[in-house]
Amino acid sequence: MNTNINFDMFFKQFSETLPKGLLSLHHDLEKNLRVGLDATLQKMNLVTREEFDIQVAVLEHTRQRLEDLETEIANLKSNQTN
Repeated sequence: MNTNINFDMFFKQFSETLPKGLLSLHHDLEKNLRVGLDATLQKMNLVTREEFDIQVAVLEHTRQRLEDLETEIANLKSNQTN
């Protein structure tokens, strides 16, 4: 998952900013931050980019179908009045 890559980059950058004396605490800190961040993201009920793109495609298809049906109804109504 791409999110893990972003987490890894975040934690790598974070650990590089720590003073050398605090590196021994790094693993505990990273573990706790990961757990907290993961729990927060889970509560946010986020979707992946792939899931989002699929829903966008479904919505575009649905809109097109609706426009086609509206045109068809308009044509039927105009034929009915003729």
